[in-house]
Amino acid sequence: MWSRYIGCIVATAILWQCAFDIALAQPQAKVYRIGWLNGSRSPSADPGIKDFQQGLRDLGYAEGKNFVIESRYASGNSERLPELAAELSKLPVDVIVTSGEPAALAAKRATRAIPVVATEIALDPVRAGLAASMGRPGGNVTGLATLSEELWQKRLALMKEVVPKLSHVAVLWNPANPSNPYCLEEIKAVAPTLGMQVRDVEVSDAKALETAFAILAKDSPDALVICWDSVTLAQASAIGEFAVKRRLPTVAPLKEYAEAGALLSFGMSLPAQRRRSAYYVDKILKGGKPADMPFETPSLFELVVNLKTAKALGVTVPPSFMVLADDLIR
Repeated sequence: MWSRYIGCIVATAILWQCAFDIALAQPQAKVYRIGWLNGSRSPSADPGIKDFQQGLRDLGYAEGKNFVIESRYASGNSERLPELAAELSKLPVDVIVTSGEPAALAAKRATRAIPVVATEIALDPVRAGLAASMGRPGGNVTGLATLSEELWQKRLALMKEVVPKLSHVAVLWNPANPSNPYCLEEIKAVAPTLGMQVRDVEVSDAKALETAFAILAKDSPDALVICWDSVTLAQASAIGEFAVKRRLPTVAPLKEYAEAGALLSFGMSLPAQRRRSAYYVDKILKGGKPADMPFETPSLFELVVNLKTAKALGVTVPPSFMVLADDLIR
């Protein structure tokens, strides 16, 4: 009896050892390192990383289990982006996700080996120097375009519909952002066809905003137009408050500006694009080559109207216009 008992113990120990050996022999799940390069000041000022993480979770990824994010923020100073991109490439990471043209260009220059997924690209990626073509980028950069600079005629026409007597607009733009000169160029090209004159006001950083406000107060335009940039987006609330105080109807490319006080916005959804960028990362981690992955362009655009701002400005939004809106901020 005792011999059978001891035999059972020995057999059990052998089985446990075998199971342990088999477990050790199994390949461990790879934990991917994803670089996140952004011009914002900090993660708390960057809602995009949360949208991206949600996109990964939707695809079955779990942070800490099969991916970690190495984030680098330029603290609002785009001149730091090349240094931060080089840091990520030296870690190294498996893929780098960037926000905006300056970050994407910095990553492209920092490495030719690590795949880069570019998001929030206002400019055509080919025009920005990120890809050989939209269909076949040809290098290590792919991602999602926004077509933002191609929509200014539509945005100004929408503003004219709400403010028919509009004739003099001021444009806030950042000359340091590669896409903003094209934004200004497009606005100046289409404004005359709608009976508008344009005055451009530079905003290169947060400190320049007060100077811009002084220029706007002196110039007294009929409306304000905002070129999409990390500086103006970070200062959207301050711009919105100023515009309401000075009774300046404002039009912008993104919903985030309307939520901060702009009268109208028309463009693609940033949160949707950030979540979608996770799809590109997933394809790359599974072996996809950026050179063969077409840049994606948005198929849906949203019109947002801030009715609280309209009331504060004394602007009457036509009922027919509100029917067209995708979102009304009350």
